[in-house]
Formats: sequence, C-alpha cells, structure tokens
Amino acid sequence: MNDVDKWRAAAAATGETDRLAAERGVRLAYRRAGLAEPERFVWAGSPLAGARAARAIAGAGRSVRDEVRTHPWAEERRRVHDALGPLGWAEHWSITGARLWDTTRALTERIRAGVVEAFAEKPDEVAGIRMVLLDAVFGQHDAAWLAAFEGRSERLEGLAEVALHAGWWWPYEHAVVICERPVALHRDEAGRLDRGDGPALAYSDGFALYAWRGMPVPATFLDELPSLTPERIRDEANAELRRVMLEYYGYDRYLSESGAKSVHDDETGVLWKIEMRGDEDISMVEVVNSTPEPDGTHRTYWLRVPPTTRTARQGVAWTFGLEAEEYEPARQT
Repeated sequence: MNDVDKWRAAAAATGETDRLAAERGVRLAYRRAGLAEPERFVWAGSPLAGARAARAIAGAGRSVRDEVRTHPWAEERRRVHDALGPLGWAEHWSITGARLWDTTRALTERIRAGVVEAFAEKPDEVAGIRMVLLDAVFGQHDAAWLAAFEGRSERLEGLAEVALHAGWWWPYEHAVVICERPVALHRDEAGRLDRGDGPALAYSDGFALYAWRGMPVPATFLDELPSLTPERIRDEANAELRRVMLEYYGYDRYLSESGAKSVHDDETGVLWKIEMRGDEDISMVEVVNSTPEPDGTHRTYWLRVPPTTRTARQGVAWTFGLEAEEYEPARQT
C-alpha cells in the first residue's frame, strides 16, 4: 500500500478505535508542541457527543489547537515548500494530498453541518457549538494534508498517529476530548455520502448523516422512496428533494407514467418534456439503439438534456458536446 492509499484508508476507516494508540499519539503531539501531556482523556462516541463534551468539560484550560495542529502544520508546509520550490510543492501536493482533499473536506464540512443541525431546535446554543467546532482537530479526516507530509516530518508524527486510530478530537491544556471512529460509511463512486436504505455515515452513539449522492436528506425521506408515485414526486415542494426522488424513481419511468408531452421527433429520436413546479422542466430524448440485442430487439435509451432543448437532434448532439448542425453520425449506437 502506498502512502496515499494508506491515508485514503485511514480517512474511510470504520469500526473499533485503538484508544491506546490514539492517546499515545496525542501525548506525542503535545510533547512535540512543547506542551505538558494532558492529564486526562474524555472519550466520546461521535463528533456530536465530542462537541457537547468539549463545551461542558470543566477544568480543561484553554484550547491548544494552534500549538498542537495549526502552527506545526503551517511551519512544516513552509519548510517543505521552501525545500521543493513552488513548482516542486505543487507537483508533490498534486500526487499526495490533492487526491484526497475534496472528499475529506466535503465529509468534514458535512459532519460539522450535522453537528450544528442537531442544535437547530435550540437556537441559543448554535453560536456556542460553532465556536466549539473551531477548536476541533479532525483526526482521520485530516488525512489529505497528512498524506503530503508522510515520511517528511517528525513534528507531525503525533497528529498522524491519532489520525490513524481515531476520529475528531479537542485539545485543551489539561484534558483532551477524543472521538471514536464511525461504525459505518457509505459513499458513491465519486466519494460522496450516499445510501438509499439507511444512514450514509453512522456512529455508535446514534449520531448519523443521511445522504443521496452527496445531498443531505432527512432519515424519514429515505423510508418513503420505495413507495413513490408520480403524484408524490410532483407534489414535493423542495426542488432538491424532488430531484432525489426522480433519480430514485427513474426519469424514464416518471416521464412514461406522468403524462409527459412529446414536443419533437426526428430521425435521431423523440424529445419529451414535462413541467416541474418551482423547478426547471425535465427534458429527455428517447433514442433507440440501431444495433440489435442478441434476441433481435432494439434497446431504448433516455438521455436527459437541458430544458432549453428544442429538437431531438439538438439534445442528442448536446450529449456529444456538439451543436445540432454538427451532429452527423455515420451510424447511431
């Protein structure tokens, strides 16, 4: 396993946390920052529980996140950047941290939003919890930038050790709040949170995030998907949730069952359109594969095209990145 794969696995790790190894990493991070080791550790089941514990903990002293994480990271980045030069650093980052950055950053932001959302029913607590989240070190979800320093910095070894064995943590002068890793993580091929029959990210204490292809959805929303009807989809007021419903239900099925209108047809296919309340129209081109299947039938495909599409040819051409007049296939497939 190369360094990037190692850190990709760390960022996605679920299941049992090695508490002893994580605490050893925390102590090392404190020593490397010139601080006395923390006197106690408080373990939490999730970032939500961790944020609550960090907010309520007594006698912990001030946050030392800057000393433990921010300053060492900035100084090591400057050191490596100076050693490699601007072009060398850019190349190094592109083959290490950059390969993990988008997915880990998106996951971190989604978790942070989920924690804040959990306090939405208590508006007076939201500002306070946002401040607490600023003190968090992201553990395994710091994998992107830790990958860039693999084998290059002894100063970051403690942070790396924690990241390999635990989740988010809050460093204070005298105490550390540290979280277990999640027990389940489900993502699509693009690395986005994605699951249609349960939480996409789940922790042992019940904190969970639900998502469909990266878009946050309510837990109860997923329960409804198997029983969708065209009427229910049409009546959904939230345009984003309606798009999720359509993806699950199938655009072609929805068009065939909801009274879509054929607005144009030519030798390339048939353009269908249906109006959506509060959202852009759905436009799709129905095309038939000219190459027969083994049983002699011809498969039908549905191509979603921009709502401004006026002809079937224009829609098919758009899928190839062409204008209608440029689309002259020798043979349709």
